[in-house]
Amino acid sequence: MHNELFSIGGITIYGYGLMIAIGIFTAYLITEYRARKYQLDSEPIFVIMIIAVVFGFAGAKLLYYITIFDQIIKNPSLLYTGITDGFVVYGGIITGILAVFVYCRRKKLHFLKYMDLILPSVALAQGFGRIGCFLAGCCYGCETSSAFSITFTHSQYAPNNVALFPSQLVSSAFDFLHFFLLCALARRNKTPGKIGAFYLIFYSIGRFFIEFFRGDLDRGSVGALSTSQFISIFILIVGIAMAVILSKRKAEE
Repeated sequence: MHNELFSIGGITIYGYGLMIAIGIFTAYLITEYRARKYQLDSEPIFVIMIIAVVFGFAGAKLLYYITIFDQIIKNPSLLYTGITDGFVVYGGIITGILAVFVYCRRKKLHFLKYMDLILPSVALAQGFGRIGCFLAGCCYGCETSSAFSITFTHSQYAPNNVALFPSQLVSSAFDFLHFFLLCALARRNKTPGKIGAFYLIFYSIGRFFIEFFRGDLDRGSVGALSTSQFISIFILIVGIAMAVILSKRKAEE
């Protein structure tokens, strides 16, 4: 678990950044392939992916700032120090979807079809991203005496030489499974938007439960729930509502 993988000509390649890059690139290729398979225009995909990535990272960072707002008030330098550290995924999901929605409306594209196309690839990219978290040691799990654990020795974020629940690897496995499940469901889906609804449902449930095993405390909380657990409840409701409404609309048609 070393974030610094190797250096080339004085440039250090970090595991976290490399996994993020691999995830985005793989997601793009898969989305292009699936667009051709489902006979959707693949021309807008590159722009949509760029919009989703840019607004996704911005939203994830913004939500992170909100979770540490009390610390920022005391120390405003947190806004620009460690700018590459600290992201809350839900912020990225929400702003990414909203940004793509606006783009599709402006370009008169079928938003629900493109959402169904892209969100399985988002799950895939998240799987690679969590491997990056594992290499960096961030988003680490709680202490455990179980044999199912991981011990960091050179992490900048996780406590070293302490057995921890491998939350990053479990999350990564869930994300990859999520990707394959959504792709399998998409083969039989005849209702635009339903795969997007399933993404919200499955991700919110998985994220809610994995949060119980997280050990990093600097993530904000709402009462007894973490920020992500609190948001998961609303995302689950939105996903279920979408699935029900879309199914009823399809039945009426």
